[in-house]
Amino acid sequence: MLTRYNNKTIYSGTGRRKKSIARVQLIPGSGKLIINGLPGESYLQFSPNYLRISCTPLNILGLDKEYDIYVKTRGGGLTGQADAIRLGLARALCNINLENRMMLKSEGLLRRDARIKERKKYGLRKARKAPQYSKR
Repeated sequence: MLTRYNNKTIYSGTGRRKKSIARVQLIPGSGKLIINGLPGESYLQFSPNYLRISCTPLNILGLDKEYDIYVKTRGGGLTGQADAIRLGLARALCNINLENRMMLKSEGLLRRDARIKERKKYGLRKARKAPQYSKR
């Protein structure tokens, strides 16, 4: 989605993973990452893996320092949120230029990971864990 605010163009995308939802906004700028009002490094606990996962679409397209990323995320844990940010960022980059879509799609960054927690079944302790069997 494309909106304008203070004569700046804002590109947005939504990403989901497990219970996490991330709303990503791209604004032309210097390349800073802000997640829920905090710098991205501190929000993701200075984990290089989470930072790498979150910014993968920008790295693939070579747009590392061209856009500021503002993210509102909630639900789940850091792994799900990092993956949700990656999907939302990829979708926002597709709104900027349709040629970006082909590169991101070939890398598999536009595919939503549909694996979620399986529901608990009655008679079982968890989704699949059965009570211990006792022969006598």
